[in-house]
Amino acid sequence: MLGPMQEAQGALFYEFSIDDHVPQDHLLRSIDRFVDLSSIRPHLAEFYSHTGRPSIDPELLIRMLLVGYCLGIRSERRLCEEVHLNLAYRWFCRLDLSDPVPNHSTFSKNRHGRFRDSDLLRHLFETTVTRCIADGLVSGQRFAADASLIESDANKQNSMPKESWDVDTINPDDAPRAVREYLDVLDDAAFGTATSVKPKFTSNSDPSSQWTAARKGPAFFSYSTNYLIDTDYSVIVDVEATRSIRQAEVGSVRAMLGRVKDQFNLHPERLIADAAYGSGPMLDWLVKRGIKPHIPVLDQSDRRDGTWSRADFEWDAENNQYICPEGEALKQFRRNYSDPKRGPSGKGVSKYQALKLTCQACPSKPKCCPNADARKITRENMKTPAKLPVI
Repeated sequence: MLGPMQEAQGALFYEFSIDDHVPQDHLLRSIDRFVDLSSIRPHLAEFYSHTGRPSIDPELLIRMLLVGYCLGIRSERRLCEEVHLNLAYRWFCRLDLSDPVPNHSTFSKNRHGRFRDSDLLRHLFETTVTRCIADGLVSGQRFAADASLIESDANKQNSMPKESWDVDTINPDDAPRAVREYLDVLDDAAFGTATSVKPKFTSNSDPSSQWTAARKGPAFFSYSTNYLIDTDYSVIVDVEATRSIRQAEVGSVRAMLGRVKDQFNLHPERLIADAAYGSGPMLDWLVKRGIKPHIPVLDQSDRRDGTWSRADFEWDAENNQYICPEGEALKQFRRNYSDPKRGPSGKGVSKYQALKLTCQACPSKPKCCPNADARKITRENMKTPAKLPVI
């Protein structure tokens, strides 16, 4: 027969256990077995005042962020709503039914305040890597490196071309937080000094992001997340954020290798990466440190317009010059200079150039340098050791 209408009725007392309502095969149960956040409070102790109102437990904030990361909840506002409603999320965050959920603005204040000042997220990451090493999941013998694009929350409409962006006219005291942070890292190799090439557009709200079309589609503002991975069990042993340019990504590998050496005493025998990391200076840097690079050589000597490439020129090592197919010499210097600044550039590249008068009178100029007064060739200065590893 038809049962009575269900109506919600309040009760004075409840016998309720959240643990009984979380399935044993739930993802968060599997994760919770390995989560140890006992080092958070000692690490943050000096960043809290000894007086005033008690703060929200930082372990609770980290557990909520773990829920958002593992369950794909990118919005902190929505994360607070989901933790408020979902029993499994409350159980993982050690919240009872009557415990309040922190406001979403608390995350922003802590991320840009105590978490950043104390470098808490780096501390948690290195603690996790230390546990992986202790459990035999990291050998430190074979590493792989790569970068992933992370789209920035910056609109193309709120940007300006490179000719209009002038950092000398910006007052740091009146600038927004993102602009001040950009000015602070202009001398950092991962951002401003990675390359002298200015981006086509610069975002007014997030100038540290890079305008890129690396995905072969519409261009957008982005960052690069660079990973250093131990290949035994695919454990990420270090991570570094940079602008989305090749020079910054290559430089981040050097920084990460140095950091894992200092922090964990890991020095790999081999490094695996794609051709973007195969420049001469980078391969030279690895070989000098006893790391065998399993990296395709980055060769940008070929030209797409059908003109002569660098391979068409003969290298004369004895005289430190190139010989063009017409028999003319491309030299680095036409006379000796005492000024060391006239030598190879700081990027490890030497430039060789033919005489302008020779190129202008050459019958093969349309095949060689149709749009330039004289032909120029760059050569990377890589000091090769006696025995190179097989790549």
